[in-house]
Amino acid sequence: MTNINTNPKIPRHILVILTAVMLIAPVKIRSNSDLLKGSEPFEQEFIITAYYSPIEGQCCYVKGGLKADKILNGEGIRSADGTGVYPGMIAAPSTYPFGTRILLPGLGTFEVNDRGGAITELAGGVHRLDVWVGHGEEGLARALSLGVRHIKGTVYPVNARKPEVAFDFGAIPTIYERLNPYMPEGGNFLAVRPEEGDKGPSVKLLQEYLVRAGYKKHKVNGVYDASTSQSLLEFIRDYQLDESSVYLTEKTAAVLLAAVQRSEAGHPISGFVEKGSALSVNQEAQRILRFLGYYSGRTDGEYEGALSGSILKFQQDYGLVGTHKDPGAGRIGPVTQTALRTVWNRILVYERARDLLDRTRVVQVLKERGEVVERFLGEGEGWKEVKSLQNILARKGYFPEDRVSGYFGPITKEAVIKYQLAEGLIDSADHQAAGFVGPKTLQTLNNERVREVYRRVRGEGWRVL
Repeated sequence: MTNINTNPKIPRHILVILTAVMLIAPVKIRSNSDLLKGSEPFEQEFIITAYYSPIEGQCCYVKGGLKADKILNGEGIRSADGTGVYPGMIAAPSTYPFGTRILLPGLGTFEVNDRGGAITELAGGVHRLDVWVGHGEEGLARALSLGVRHIKGTVYPVNARKPEVAFDFGAIPTIYERLNPYMPEGGNFLAVRPEEGDKGPSVKLLQEYLVRAGYKKHKVNGVYDASTSQSLLEFIRDYQLDESSVYLTEKTAAVLLAAVQRSEAGHPISGFVEKGSALSVNQEAQRILRFLGYYSGRTDGEYEGALSGSILKFQQDYGLVGTHKDPGAGRIGPVTQTALRTVWNRILVYERARDLLDRTRVVQVLKERGEVVERFLGEGEGWKEVKSLQNILARKGYFPEDRVSGYFGPITKEAVIKYQLAEGLIDSADHQAAGFVGPKTLQTLNNERVREVYRRVRGEGWRVL
């Protein structure tokens, strides 16, 4: 019987040839593109980040300004396929057809409606995805809270049987503290526009100002609820503003800020005014009543006659008394003293608010001229704002005028560091913020220019612009 070797040894040279053929010959492996054209779900590794829809009036922006955040995140109204933004929308690489759905464990099921310049297929077979997570401060806080995640998901091609889109914003914690690194120091109350139903730092800022002005009795919780709206309405009525309480308008913000700035002001009249009251107190009353348009005599401290008559007229105008025979008529007691302070303070608040609004107008003009910087800037960037930055630094003597180029290179970085050190923004060139125009440096640079122009406007009028 002949022995048959069931595992014959293949000669070495044959193995080499076979290996070479296998390497050269096309092997049919299903690519991601093929899988996406199919009808069967498949698993895929993803790097997940989030984006949001920037809106005007936020407390802060991750890139320093509305325009810059829109460049990063898009306009935030419609996706690349024309769909309006909605919870469950996702941006995927261009190889993913619109309508593809992706299940991401721990987050939800999403549909591909959008694209993004950085949303690509990465080396190693991992793909980028960007989840849309809302509007304004809440959306930005949610995007920052999500951070960067590595998730294995399930892809459902367009032709596959797909699960319903299901994504709850609550799947991502909204940590508003994540916004703190991007906020200007002290906030920018005149720029924020919170409205009913909003949550976040802008609402909290509004509530804090209402508390300081003596109008909000409930806790500061960062939620624009009914109590916040009611508190704002009371303030608006007291200051006789024709403004909405459903949202914070620029005018209301200016008056509220001015009221807070004057909240520590004392009574303009240090005591009660009546027959026999101190001469100095009577003189205070004469000055205030003259300021209010009720007194035109000399500041002589005499009570009888003109002063008592002007007090009576004020009392009648504000419904404190009817005739000279009423109790307290012609005298300044606690009620009249409070009323005088309220009217006097309101006028000064209005004047301060006008100043604040004028300053805001100056800021807007300078923005239109490109004389202030509207985004954070760092080495290697080439936005038009870099040119504005270089011009500002050149005017201050930190940057050579003949090197203004619009590119943020080593010379610009060195100039920024010199400016930061001179302004006390950093304590050494090794500081982590050295050479980077972040929130504090941006605010300081812009405030200096705004103050300079605003002083000229106050002195010479708007024609200087």
